[in-house]
Amino acid sequence: MRFLRRFLAVGSIATLIDVSLLLCLVLIAGWIPVVADATAVGIATFVSFIGHRRLSFAGAPGRRWYRNIGRYAMAAIVAGLVDVVVLWGVLGGSHDPVAITLIGAKMVSVGAALLTRVVFFRQAMFEAIRADQQSPADRAEPAGELRLSVVIPAYHEEAGIGETLARVELALGSLRHDGGFEVIIVDDGSGDGTADAAHRCGADVVIRLPENRGKGAAVRAGVLEARGRCVAFTDADLSYAPEQILGVMHQVEAGWDMVVGSRRHTDARTLVATGRLREVGGRVINLLTSIVLLGQYRDTQCGLKAFRSDVAQVVFERCQINGFAFDVELFHLVERYRFTLTEVPVEVVNSSRSTVHVARDASRLIRDLFRIRSIGRAGGYEISVADLPASLRPIS
Repeated sequence: MRFLRRFLAVGSIATLIDVSLLLCLVLIAGWIPVVADATAVGIATFVSFIGHRRLSFAGAPGRRWYRNIGRYAMAAIVAGLVDVVVLWGVLGGSHDPVAITLIGAKMVSVGAALLTRVVFFRQAMFEAIRADQQSPADRAEPAGELRLSVVIPAYHEEAGIGETLARVELALGSLRHDGGFEVIIVDDGSGDGTADAAHRCGADVVIRLPENRGKGAAVRAGVLEARGRCVAFTDADLSYAPEQILGVMHQVEAGWDMVVGSRRHTDARTLVATGRLREVGGRVINLLTSIVLLGQYRDTQCGLKAFRSDVAQVVFERCQINGFAFDVELFHLVERYRFTLTEVPVEVVNSSRSTVHVARDASRLIRDLFRIRSIGRAGGYEISVADLPASLRPIS
């Protein structure tokens, strides 16, 4: 809310200056509307730049936009030209409009200029994020007793958790003699014997949450207990065959801070299709992530992701979303802290064991997207260099 108040205050002041100057210059000083508008827009743009840079975006990733003076100036010039041209067009070239006509024309031109600035901003920030993420980081090996930790959140999986653990062990068990490996099952407040079954079937670590809090809370609890240098998480229904965890682990070991599976990667394969409703819902949700994310990603909700252990600690210690939007929060924090990220194709077998409910979870995700924005703009994700492990410093 603090960001919203500042943003609206700065925007309102700049707009008020713009409109007031235009009216004064045209109706009192007798200037030609086009010249008066260009002058008013220039002064209002300067006020807006200073206000947003120092107040609104002081603690947000978008501050990179206000540091790139050249790019911002280009956007301001183009938006200013749009404002002037639209105003002139709406006025029909009149040099002596009445006040109400001038105000109406100005409102239209302000809207067109705002849209122009948004387009420039999104493109500039997309390029900045991709520049941060375009190649693996050259970092020292992260800390960790084991080579790999696999976190599996589970909810009412008493009947299936044994099969899940057996398949994971078959696919990854060789790592126990090649750097070390552990499986962490997090029982997300199940009302059945999921945790006991996980113990009996050989899970290395079983964490039992006292109540059902959501996938985000379960994954976070497991990641923060992990001992691996690479930490991956996947779903209990193993929609992504556990052999694929080796692939994301190797990408992390190659230098990427975060590796995410993508069902919409050009090389991805769907072995068992999902229902049409879930497919459409997934695409809509991915589109809505632009509310929070500055980059453009094929698939934010894929259930297979992996991290360097030090990056995982930094990111998951600051996560606050417990539901399905926690995936988007992870992307947001990686963008905010300027960590590297790569997307890899996956093979997916959509399982009837999934606990996803499209309509219910989509509505909660949208609610949480706005909560992520609110937390970020209130300073809830802020971090200092002193908060980082030595292997991740410096960060700008």
